Amino acid sequence: MRKIIHIDADSFYASVEMRDDPSLRDKPIAVGGHSDRRGVIATSNYAARKFGVRSAMSSARALQLCPQLTIVKPRFEIYREVSKQFHAIFHDYTDIIEPLSLDEAFLDVSECTRYDGSATLIANEIRQRIREDLQVTASAGVAPNKFLAKVASDWNKPDGTFTIAPEQIAEFVKQLPVSRIMGVGKVTGRRLQKLGVITCGDLQTIPVPTLAKHFGKYGPRLAELAYGHDERSVKTSRQRKSISVEHTYPEDISNEADIVAAVADLLEELARRFSKIENEYQPTKRYVKVKFDTFTQTTQEEIISGDLSHWQSLPDYQRLIRSAWQREQKPVRLLGAGLRLQPGQNYSDQQYELFDD
Repeated sequence: MRKIIHIDADSFYASVEMRDDPSLRDKPIAVGGHSDRRGVIATSNYAARKFGVRSAMSSARALQLCPQLTIVKPRFEIYREVSKQFHAIFHDYTDIIEPLSLDEAFLDVSECTRYDGSATLIANEIRQRIREDLQVTASAGVAPNKFLAKVASDWNKPDGTFTIAPEQIAEFVKQLPVSRIMGVGKVTGRRLQKLGVITCGDLQTIPVPTLAKHFGKYGPRLAELAYGHDERSVKTSRQRKSISVEHTYPEDISNEADIVAAVADLLEELARRFSKIENEYQPTKRYVKVKFDTFTQTTQEEIISGDLSHWQSLPDYQRLIRSAWQREQKPVRLLGAGLRLQPGQNYSDQQYELFDD
């Protein structure tokens, strides 16, 4: 029986900003881009969330909901440094760590002997050290598997621990809303609701063949999670599948020539980012993304033929962008360019730290 802890910092970026500038502590704040430049909210503190301010919301909309909101420009170098400090604390308890983002990770503490192996007490000590050493707070979920540990970490937020013991799983999942299941978003949630499914207990009554019929390969996985079953191990390495860059423009780009010309800057940034991992991965496909002023978006990709080192062909990316834009031929608010990847000859199972970007 595994002992898994999921650590999730509380409004991480915003917490770091409040730590470094105490004048922000009693104010609703958010970290994100400028509202007059189509900025997007990366995160908000709990005071701002009371007004409905959420991550991925436009900064303009956030200010409508909370006119007194203070929007702080992100400082990713600082966040990465704090993330390193998180990571150092985790390693005092286990080396089996799976980072999910700068402020979130799974820890397998099955072999940790501290507190006679009590994962709950280990989680509490980790949280206490984060609070005292880094002056930010984190929440923890403790369970026998990754699915339930992640669910549990959100149960007593902020600054709390929640444990789901093995003997509690059956009763706990019966009342658990299916919206808590990984991969169940709004669309899947509506489809489940049409089947009469609101909770995992409801989901347990649906035959697996029926779930497979409606949800394909994800159907059997839903059936497993409905009972709280999750056999995935905590992985200490992470393999990239793609790398990309995107640019949201202050004003819509309406002219096809300007859209095509904008690809050069994207490609330059993509090449810079890929240079950091080119010894571990090789590109297999190039792709582009176009988001129109109507917020609809489209992507297009192609296999890279010939010498893979020539992936950064500007004419090829411009051709893809032109083809994607011509599907709707509307003003554009965002353009993106990327690569699909596979491990290269020099790729090895190495641990990627929480501050990997």
